[in-house]
Amino acid sequence: MKIVTWNINGIRTFKHAIKKTLDSFDADIICVQETKVTRDLLEERSAVVDGYNSYFSFCRGRSGYSGVATFCKDSATPFAAEEGLTGGLSNNGAEAVGFYGDHEDLSTEELQLLDNEGRAVITQHQIMGSDGSQTLSVVNVYCPRADPEKPERKLFKLQFYRLLQARAEALLASGSHVIVLGDINTSHRPIDHCDPDGDTFEDNPGRKWLTRFLFGAKAAEDDDEEEHDQEDEDHCDDRSNAPTVSRLHHSDSLHSSQTSTSSSGGKFVDTFRQFHPTRPQAFTCWNTLTGARQTNYGTRIDYIFADHALAELFVSADIMPEVEGSDHCPVWGQLRCEIQPSPRYPALCTRYMPEFAGKQQNLSRFLVKIADKPQHPAGTADSQGEAENQDTQRSQKNVSHFGSGVEGGRKRWLDGTAAEASVPKSKKSNAGSKAAAAVKSQGSLLNFFKHKGLTAKQTEKTTHDQSASGPTEGNGHSLQESLSGNQQGGNDLSQDITKDQELANGRDMPIGDAGESKKGTCPAFWKTVLCGPPQPPLCKVHKEPCVLRTVKKAGPTMGRQFFVCARPQGHASNPQARCNFFAWVDKGK
Repeated sequence: MKIVTWNINGIRTFKHAIKKTLDSFDADIICVQETKVTRDLLEERSAVVDGYNSYFSFCRGRSGYSGVATFCKDSATPFAAEEGLTGGLSNNGAEAVGFYGDHEDLSTEELQLLDNEGRAVITQHQIMGSDGSQTLSVVNVYCPRADPEKPERKLFKLQFYRLLQARAEALLASGSHVIVLGDINTSHRPIDHCDPDGDTFEDNPGRKWLTRFLFGAKAAEDDDEEEHDQEDEDHCDDRSNAPTVSRLHHSDSLHSSQTSTSSSGGKFVDTFRQFHPTRPQAFTCWNTLTGARQTNYGTRIDYIFADHALAELFVSADIMPEVEGSDHCPVWGQLRCEIQPSPRYPALCTRYMPEFAGKQQNLSRFLVKIADKPQHPAGTADSQGEAENQDTQRSQKNVSHFGSGVEGGRKRWLDGTAAEASVPKSKKSNAGSKAAAAVKSQGSLLNFFKHKGLTAKQTEKTTHDQSASGPTEGNGHSLQESLSGNQQGGNDLSQDITKDQELANGRDMPIGDAGESKKGTCPAFWKTVLCGPPQPPLCKVHKEPCVLRTVKKAGPTMGRQFFVCARPQGHASNPQARCNFFAWVDKGK
């Protein structure tokens, strides 16, 4: 049996190849987080995939936010599935997973808020191991992120952690094996972080919860605290793959404590560290905006946790940093057992959704029924029949006019016959006279291209000649030729008009009050107005052009631009990573 978890950062990561992507993992159960889709936007190609059955949880408060989904091969169909951790979203009756644990310290409103963001889906399977058939509960979660500027989100994250642990331990107490996997949004140890905070690293409340949640972690911390501190220093100073003696000693004690029968700590095992206790730089999440994935400057916040007994059935577990498409990479685990498929899908399966099951309502259900027209008390049968006849003829005319064809309609509107036909006969004469008057009163186009040297008499003469002769003279001569003989004060009017037309065509633009014109000055003018972005400076370390950034975080500097080194983000000891160059862009530039 193989299981995979991946924060896909949007269901659109799959694009049109969702089945190809799922098949590439060759896994029985594939859990994805941060689908960023609500039910009304879920497409059938993502919800119903050939060879798989899927189970979604949607955020109910925001669109394009959070969301998880579990895809199971048809050969690994669960017998029960449930959305959420509290049981408040369960409406599947006997097919609900159940066993919710104790969360009396949380109010009803808090429990509802914890489930409304679509952060958990639980599926239950039958597995066949060496001890016979057993139940396996797979808890697919997307844990909240604690925004430093929002204290309420820190509390929300800790409440979600406590709720998750209560539900997982309740399922374990019911006799089922439990796997908790997904984006936990907390790196556990300094080895799981690219740049730990030193002494304050362990003070993070999320890391303290992980220590209590994982089996044997507390014992390892108490038994070998000095070696652990030494490991932190080595990790910060040396990024090589060769582990030090202190790392080996600490990892051996951690591994022995996880596999021992001690009851200290929690009840779950980090399966990746079970097989790779000392591997550094094993990260699953990177900041793609700064290019940190190129330098492997990230964190390990995606996990597969298994209860202590089930962890012994794992034969391998690893990460897949080569898989792109998201700011996270997949994590997988292989177990020494087989899944027995259920003969039918649970009620939560997307195949049963009305929009995907072919049970859409008829269009007639959305139409409003119109009441019958009241009878006219004074009307006779003949008059009523005549009125019905008129209504019928009117409706037929409307239908025939609507379906008469596009080409015919276009022809009528283009030649004006349709517009003329739509005007009543009594108003045609008035409309025609008004149109003729409008044409006569319409000004000449040459009025917009008058030269400054033209006198009032010349302007009046030009307008009069145009209105009298139209665009062309009766003998076929152009307006330009007919005006060539009208000269006053030694000015050639035709040359003035030609010059005005050239000005209108953009061949020569007037500059300044004196009417001076120079070719090529228009681009220079716009360059002074639209100066474009400032020239990037060179960073001091690499002597390379910097990249322009804009502050998007709310605060006094929001919207300001600054320059930083164009190289990807990385550790300070990495010469190929971004240097610490920073420069604000002057507001005047």
